[in-house]
Amino acid sequence: MAERAQPVTRAWPGIGAAALVVALTLGSLAAVALRAESPGRFAAADWAALRFTLWQALLSALISVTLAVPVARGLARRRFAGRGLLISLLGAPFILPTIVAVLGLLAVFGRNGLISDVLGWFGLPPVQIYGLHGVVLAHVFFNLPLATRLILQAWLAIPSEQFRLAATLGFDARDVARVLERPMLRDVLPGAFMVIFVICITSFAVALALGGGPKATTIELAIYQAFRFEFDLGKAALLALVQFAICAAAALAMLRLRVPLAHTAGLDRPVQRWDAAGGRQRAADAVWIGLAGAFLLAPLSMIVLRGLPGLASLSAPVIAAAGRSVLVALGSTVLAVGLSLSMALAIETLRGRRLAGVLETVGYLAIAASPLVIGTGLFIVLFPMVDPTRLALPLTALVNAVMALPFALRILVPAVARTERQFGRLADSLALTGWPRLRHVLLPRLRRPLGFAAGLAAAMSMGDLGVIALFAAPGEATLPLQLYRLMATYRMEAAAGAALLLLGLSLGLFWLFDRGGRMNAAT
Repeated sequence: MAERAQPVTRAWPGIGAAALVVALTLGSLAAVALRAESPGRFAAADWAALRFTLWQALLSALISVTLAVPVARGLARRRFAGRGLLISLLGAPFILPTIVAVLGLLAVFGRNGLISDVLGWFGLPPVQIYGLHGVVLAHVFFNLPLATRLILQAWLAIPSEQFRLAATLGFDARDVARVLERPMLRDVLPGAFMVIFVICITSFAVALALGGGPKATTIELAIYQAFRFEFDLGKAALLALVQFAICAAAALAMLRLRVPLAHTAGLDRPVQRWDAAGGRQRAADAVWIGLAGAFLLAPLSMIVLRGLPGLASLSAPVIAAAGRSVLVALGSTVLAVGLSLSMALAIETLRGRRLAGVLETVGYLAIAASPLVIGTGLFIVLFPMVDPTRLALPLTALVNAVMALPFALRILVPAVARTERQFGRLADSLALTGWPRLRHVLLPRLRRPLGFAAGLAAAMSMGDLGVIALFAAPGEATLPLQLYRLMATYRMEAAAGAALLLLGLSLGLFWLFDRGGRMNAAT
């Protein structure tokens, strides 16, 4: 595409968007480091936070991926009523506000939760969810569905003809696993593990809500404490740099560990698994699918059941916080879509050149950055010119947009490339360039991915508890922060109502944008 006389569009908007991302990620880190009065030093507590961060991320990723293998295998080789709905529900935890999910997990696994009530009937002590096991439990709740979807896609990519050939050769379940399934797992598991590992490294709200004090503090939470309670910018910058380096090393390791798939092309026939027709395999698949479904659906059900009575008594501060969250989410969505679309178009325009790879790498840079450091860097830069607390909500929207950028890019870059492959030459022959090409050729065929990306960005921003926790004035909280304050003061009935409201708004915004993108879409 880079050799065509008429490019997709000018690349400079995407290059400008990439420069903004670099300024917000690395530039904000530099601003914090330069503002520090003295260089940061690693104290014993910081080393403990580093060890805990690596340990909980390692455990969370390992458990999520390990449990996802039998669940994905069961979904890949079974057909049953509700299978499609269950696979769709596997995407719900990813857009579920973290603080809402934590409240649902507390309702099931907490000291006053369902499991503790059952244990009490037998005279056993209640479950202790705070600390390492609570943080790992929450991360597995979020990431088990993600790992399952990634592995399931790879399982379904094995052509049905290979299973037919295996049946013709008399392969049993162990032979199929050795020849077909294990090579696929060697390809997909390292990538799934590293993605979840990076997500758990940068987790904030889970550690804030379920961390058990100094012994259960992540690097991100230590950055928050350095800002909020000590205002030690040197330590915060050092911690952010360490976190960034860990995430970058994980990304490089993922690239090195990846093994190319060796599957041949198939004819897209329905897959029949003669190797899994036995009663033992059926029972094992049913057990794994049932346990995974119960683990994921029980907290969601408890959020709804406990939140319904609290909806009628929502206070004015909660309603006002919900309004602020919606405004922040809408602003963040507009920014995220604008940045990702301009960068995706620039990447396609420069396809085949080194700069295209640089732009795509910059777009994924935000996943390794700390939103707390980005927010603080912005406040440091703006402080001489304006009162930073007045800009808490706009800056929160900006940071949320940058945090959603890697996911939006992952959706839009392949869609833009596919559209150009299909219609690029026709557009060239009609001399369509710039805005006319974008309006008449690209946008009608990007409505579905744009709607999905916008819905994802809106839901992620709606449930974010990051920058706003640092700088919000007492009367300027968003709904996730207001919910956290209710939980911190043990007003659990009000918190349950606020959680259900937040859940409804997040899913509603996602559905609104996703549905809007699919209506009357060209493809």
